[in-house]
Amino acid sequence: MKDGSRSRRSPAGQRQLAEARSRFLSADDVDGGTVRDTILASWRRSQRLAVAADHLPAQRLRAWDHQDPLLAAAGPVLQRLGDQLADEPVSVLLTDAEGMVLQRADSDAAIGRYLDGVALAPGFSYAESSVGTNGIGTALAERRPTWVDGFEHYADRLERLSCAGAPIHHPASGALVGAVDLTSWSNGRSALMLALASSTAERIEKAMLGLVGQADLTLFREYLSACRHTPGIVLALDRNVVMMNEAARRSLSAADQSALLERAIDVLGTARHATVVASLPSGTCARLRYRPVPGRHQVAGGVFVVSVAASPHPSPTAAAAIDRTGATPSHGRARPGLRLPGLVGTSAAWQRCARDALECRRSGEWLVLRGEPGTGKRALLAAVQKHTEPAGHFRIVDGAQIGAGPERLEAWLDVVAEELGRGTGTLAITHADRMPPEAASALGEVLQQHAGGAGGPHSSWVALTVGDGEHPTELAACLLPHFPHTVEVPALRHHSEDVPELVTALLDQLARDHRLSFDFAAVNQLSRATWPGNVTQLHKVLADVVGRRRVGPVTAADLPPETRSAVRRRLTTLESLERDAIVKSLTAHAGRKAPASAELGMSRSSIYRKIRDYGITGL
Repeated sequence: MKDGSRSRRSPAGQRQLAEARSRFLSADDVDGGTVRDTILASWRRSQRLAVAADHLPAQRLRAWDHQDPLLAAAGPVLQRLGDQLADEPVSVLLTDAEGMVLQRADSDAAIGRYLDGVALAPGFSYAESSVGTNGIGTALAERRPTWVDGFEHYADRLERLSCAGAPIHHPASGALVGAVDLTSWSNGRSALMLALASSTAERIEKAMLGLVGQADLTLFREYLSACRHTPGIVLALDRNVVMMNEAARRSLSAADQSALLERAIDVLGTARHATVVASLPSGTCARLRYRPVPGRHQVAGGVFVVSVAASPHPSPTAAAAIDRTGATPSHGRARPGLRLPGLVGTSAAWQRCARDALECRRSGEWLVLRGEPGTGKRALLAAVQKHTEPAGHFRIVDGAQIGAGPERLEAWLDVVAEELGRGTGTLAITHADRMPPEAASALGEVLQQHAGGAGGPHSSWVALTVGDGEHPTELAACLLPHFPHTVEVPALRHHSEDVPELVTALLDQLARDHRLSFDFAAVNQLSRATWPGNVTQLHKVLADVVGRRRVGPVTAADLPPETRSAVRRRLTTLESLERDAIVKSLTAHAGRKAPASAELGMSRSSIYRKIRDYGITGL
């Protein structure tokens, strides 16, 4: 059914739609002629987000700023609209850009009570990620006015409603700032509601333009002037607005854009003109010429004219190939950037970490690498040493394996002292946060004897690795004073764009003669997994795949259950067992929830809830 079909549905049409929705939720099967394209696309997004269809969120998210410019601009507009609809059973709602309801006005007490019952009230989120398909969340996701009626809603309890939502954009920057929504009982006058929502959003945008401060207008004018006189990249930003011209969006990757903005923010607020340089993840070097934009009492923002040139230390590129025969079309080639021996990764987070570690090695300043287990701290230190001194000495001593008793501690310290006495290479002391308190104190004394020569031509470079928890008192007091820098090694879930390239590298380590090809769904699943065990866990998963086969395509169904979870917390053993059982049953039944729930002895509503709670995707 095309999206233009908005006429009132007959009871038979409503029944057809209800049956189509039920089939979709239970068997992922739907008749495209019954469901509008926009609604079907939203249902699929809701399914991928593991949204529960059988219950709604019941917890208020947060308070909001009553001085927000959106609220100030929308207030009079919505008041006039409410007066016009005083005799109609319609509620008028305003949300922020994330779908959180900021304001609601009811012209009818009955619909107001019903909306309270389904948490469509100030402080609650109606984004698609929270409640699935609805007038607010789908309008924000589609970035266009959208009507959702009756059984088109994803959640069961919204079936009685009809909602027309329209996005609201900032009049200067064009950024999405919120949405206006009209909600009534199902099968109302959809065309009228949608037209009213759209015109109301336009009036709010015009009202916002009148409230935009003088500084914002000045920043906007300076940005437009720079764009007219500069053929290249132009940025403008203040505390609330970021503007970027087409040249920036066309010539810079998302990672480079992010790195550029981070460098611009470092300069923002300076009262004088300045020129700064930024090394981008792609391996290029950007020069930012900053011009401050004055406000009434202080600098309000700034305009940056950017030029990009090749890095003075270019590095080779590498293909993020998942198939021996070529790169996967969805990921293409990895962006060029810093390449350390034996390591891969071109994301901004990983590149920043690698560059900081390398800079410490080059300067000779001792370093602490901090991060979750399995993130690759030891591999990074080995790569940094090999990059700076390919034939240099590299030694690892484990602080967690000192053992009990003074004799073992003394022997361990002798090894450390011997390595420091070499006067060259790298000494990596791993798990420093897990060594006994007396060991940390004694190690501090040994390091003190050699710290004076740190950075000299005849000194060893020392690095500690620690976990992401709080430092023990002895570590902080006795060891950290000798290490001027701490670099955070990002968890894999924080640079998941590197997963495709990591898969290629790890597969080559596991079986150089393999002829495996990972399809798009498998790569996407690996990229979306949360990886609580980080790269170590990814390595284990790939070893499991290689242990079962070395030739042919690998699909999402071939991956172990742990990769199907997108939940952002560590699961208990029992929860992991339950998640794996659900995934196996769903896989066996081709993703159909009804037979899977029967096999597992749970209700269909329970399996929907478990799927959402465990973040199970790809089924």
